[in-house]
Amino acid sequence: MKEITPTFLPLTEYREFAEGDMRRRALEFYEESTRRRTVREYSDRPVSREVIEDCLRAAGTAPSGANLQPWHFVVVSDPAVKAKIRAGAEEEERAFYGGRAPQEWLDALAPLGTDSNKPFLETAPHLIAIFGEAYGLLPDGRKVKHYYVQESVGIATGYLIMALHHAGLASLTHTPSPMGFLNEILGRPSHERPFLLLVVGYPADDAKVPAITKKPLNDFVSFV
Repeated sequence: MKEITPTFLPLTEYREFAEGDMRRRALEFYEESTRRRTVREYSDRPVSREVIEDCLRAAGTAPSGANLQPWHFVVVSDPAVKAKIRAGAEEEERAFYGGRAPQEWLDALAPLGTDSNKPFLETAPHLIAIFGEAYGLLPDGRKVKHYYVQESVGIATGYLIMALHHAGLASLTHTPSPMGFLNEILGRPSHERPFLLLVVGYPADDAKVPAITKKPLNDFVSFV
C-alpha cells in the first residue's frame, strides 16, 4: 500500500474574541436557537434555490469521520416527485400508527398531535432527502469505506437545520420508517441509506406549534 504523507496548512481562519464578546455571541446564538421551532404547517411560497444552496454549503463544512463526508443531499422541488414521496411516507406512517408502533411510543408522540397524514410533504416548496453513504466510489470504480456515517451525517444535518433557521426558514425533520422508498423514488444507489427527510419553507400564516418546553441546563449537563 502506498504511504500517504499528511499535508498541513497554517490555521488562518480562526478568530478569537474577548471574554465579553464571547459571552455576548454565545447568548445571542442561544437566543436565536430558542426561536427555532419544528413546523408542520407550511406556506407554498417559493424559496430561492440560492438560499438552499448556501445552507447546504454550510452543512458541507461539518466535521466527519476521516473527513470522508459520507452524505448526499437530494433537494426535491418537483410537485410530482413530492406527491410520490408523500404517498410513500404516508403508507409507512399508516402502518406505524396502525399497529407497528408500541403504545409507549404513541403516548410519547401524543402531545405533538402527529398522525399519518403528512400534507406538508407536498405543500412546502422543498424537501431535502438526506442520505448516509456506506462507502464512496473512486473514478475507477473502487470502493472507499466510510467511517462514523451516522454520527457524521447527524452533525451535518444539525448544521443544515440551523443554517436554514438562520436564513429565516422553517424546517421539519421527518423520519418515516423504513425509508427505502426514497432510494427508489429518487434513484439513489443501494449503498446510500436514507437518514431523514427535511421539510423546508415558510410557515403558513396560521401555523401553530405544540406547547412544549425544553429541559433546563442542569437537567442535561454535568460539569466534572
